[in-house]
Parts: sequence; structure tokens; C-alpha cells
Amino acid sequence: MVSRTRVTRNKRNAKKTKMGARRKAQNRNKGTTPKFKIHLD
Repeated sequence: MVSRTRVTRNKRNAKKTKMGARRKAQNRNKGTTPKFKIHLD
């Protein structure tokens, strides 16, 4: 049986690890620089 303290610490660590993961994945896949139209004329 795992102690309640260890369960709580594991939950907190999982939350910290997960924070920003979705945003970071989007940045990796799409990048942060917007597309610029080049040579319009």
C-alpha cells in the first residue's frame, strides 16, 4: 500500500510535468513565427 503522502506528491509532480505540454507540442509542430506573404507585386 502506498502512503497518501507519496500519492499526493506523485499527483503534484505529474501536474507540473504536464503543464504547458499542449502549448509546447503546438509550438513544435507549427512553430511560433507567423507566415509572411513574400513578393506581393
